Amino acid sequence: MLKRIYNSALFSVIKRETNRLSKNWILLFITLIAPIAAYLIIMWMFSDGVIRDIPISVVDLDNTSLSRNIIRQVNVTPATHVQYNSGSLKDAKSLMEKGKIDAVVVIPEGSEKKILSGGSTSIAVYINNSNVVKGGVIKGGLYKTLSTVSAGIKVQTQLKKGYTQGQAISRAVPINLNTHLLFNPYTNYSYFLTLGLLPLMAVVFIFLGSVYVLGIELKESTAKELLKTAEGSATVAITGKLLPYTLLFFINVMVMNLVLFSVLGTPLNGNLTIIILSELLLIIAYQMLAVLFLNITANMRLSLSLGSAYTMMALTFSGLTFPTMAMPLIAKVFSWIFPYTFWLKIFVGQSIRNEPLFEIIPYIIILVAFILSGVLSFKGMKKKLSDSKYWGKE
Repeated sequence: MLKRIYNSALFSVIKRETNRLSKNWILLFITLIAPIAAYLIIMWMFSDGVIRDIPISVVDLDNTSLSRNIIRQVNVTPATHVQYNSGSLKDAKSLMEKGKIDAVVVIPEGSEKKILSGGSTSIAVYINNSNVVKGGVIKGGLYKTLSTVSAGIKVQTQLKKGYTQGQAISRAVPINLNTHLLFNPYTNYSYFLTLGLLPLMAVVFIFLGSVYVLGIELKESTAKELLKTAEGSATVAITGKLLPYTLLFFINVMVMNLVLFSVLGTPLNGNLTIIILSELLLIIAYQMLAVLFLNITANMRLSLSLGSAYTMMALTFSGLTFPTMAMPLIAKVFSWIFPYTFWLKIFVGQSIRNEPLFEIIPYIIILVAFILSGVLSFKGMKKKLSDSKYWGKE
């Protein structure tokens, strides 16, 4: 059996490609070195996980012990850091326009006096929400801090009226929210972003690398030699050509898993075997889509250009950065053309939510369907590989 495999056309194609790989540093860089380097760079960029010490300014128009206490409380909030004490809202606005701060807290004049007389005051907060994630972190941090200060003042007021501490707390905060963050309890930014970016980098290199290693046969007019080695079989030629890279991409993905689960601490609440199986399907799906693109365009450069846009758009339409449920119908339908969309559902479902197997079976079937779409283009690719009019193109 082993002798038969060793003497087969498939083994000959694999041996040919392995020799080409060992002599071509570009191939090795695209398929092994560059993806791992991308993982390490992203890991370093988002290693902190949580956004902290965002610069803000405070406009203290009251200048009392109460206002100074509010400033201290705001400054110790993990998300924000009081970088400037502005004399007016105009000065603070100027700082925001220059990009030096992302929020302004304005304590109006007479705030302490109003509170001591039994009244209330309004503290204005202006937030630069051009970055939605950062704006949300600032809003949540400041709201929690100012709500705590407000509750403390109410409790002190009730104590002065003769209520016990328990009664005072109950009157100041009649409704207590018991909040439970289920799947990202530390609101860790890296759980959200690196979980999507690292696999996206893998997808980009898998697709573009596969287009390059197969398309170079057309560009350099070596396609006839490839088919001859495969004894005229396009299936054997394409399979043997891509199989060594499937192994390299699989190694890349295992490094990605190591970074995600061991280094960055992404939760692994589900089945690792299912995750690895889905990653293998993802690799093959994008390799087969690379074959499909080359079959349609018969041009390596055009396929690389189209593939760059196709793979990068996957993150936008996957539902990770913006929920799919809020997208227009046409955008939801468009999200279905990316294997990444369905693989991400498997990965998040297993790593974070520990979903049962029946929940992910439909997504596995869809990944297999993407693979079949590429397999069905093998017949067309045979024509491209065997006809000289498709050779030598950029």
